[in-house]
Amino acid sequence: EAMWGRLVVLLALIGGTLSLDKLNMCMDAKHHKTQPGIEGQLYLQCSPWKDNACCTANTSAEAHDDNSYLYNFNWNHCGIMSAKCKKHFVQDTCFYECSPHLGPWIQPVSLEMVDQSWRKERILDVPLCKEDCHTWWDDCKDDLTCKTDWHRGWDWKSGINQCPQNAHCKKWTEVYPTAKSMCEQIWSKSYLYTELTKESGKCMQLWFTGTNPNKKVAEHYLNKGCGTHHNLFLVTFLLLSVTSLNGLF
Repeated sequence: EAMWGRLVVLLALIGGTLSLDKLNMCMDAKHHKTQPGIEGQLYLQCSPWKDNACCTANTSAEAHDDNSYLYNFNWNHCGIMSAKCKKHFVQDTCFYECSPHLGPWIQPVSLEMVDQSWRKERILDVPLCKEDCHTWWDDCKDDLTCKTDWHRGWDWKSGINQCPQNAHCKKWTEVYPTAKSMCEQIWSKSYLYTELTKESGKCMQLWFTGTNPNKKVAEHYLNKGCGTHHNLFLVTFLLLSVTSLNGLF
């Protein structure tokens, strides 16, 4: 009985630690801090994350610059991107760099993503609120681009991304006919389009003010979607522990 009691306590501690880590963590990527924390000087659109951030003040400032040192990424690859469109990419960058609550969707970078050698982890299928996807798409619909997936396939010979040979600049709505196609395709399925609204508490918000609402959303998905893997780990650990202890007695 004492043995089982110790196992139950140990499993509870391990389970709580894993859940806590998933709710407050930074991915292993190019500019992320190793642990989230207070960053009181975050710049402009990144400032909503100042109370708990995976980005530094310098990263937040660079997120607002064209061709910043963060990734040498050129928003103006098909002419000057409109200000109303660009603000969404700045916000998207702040969300990616600063968010401490993306744990349920952090995945190792797959071997086939050859253009992703600059990071070990990425986000996959983060459920975005409907309003954020539609506003983003609507504000960019008159802009131009030459690629569907902006994560890969660019011509980097000049040091910044340029349209690959034989890729033609087209109107946004030709490349992305719907808000769903843009949100899901532009960053290799980093985002998942949903019909959920911000009031649902079940979708991640790129845009917010005040207290970060995404922690509760991450907690919801951690309890719902990631519980199976978590439980499998605990069951496996329990069986191994019991087997080991049986061998001792």
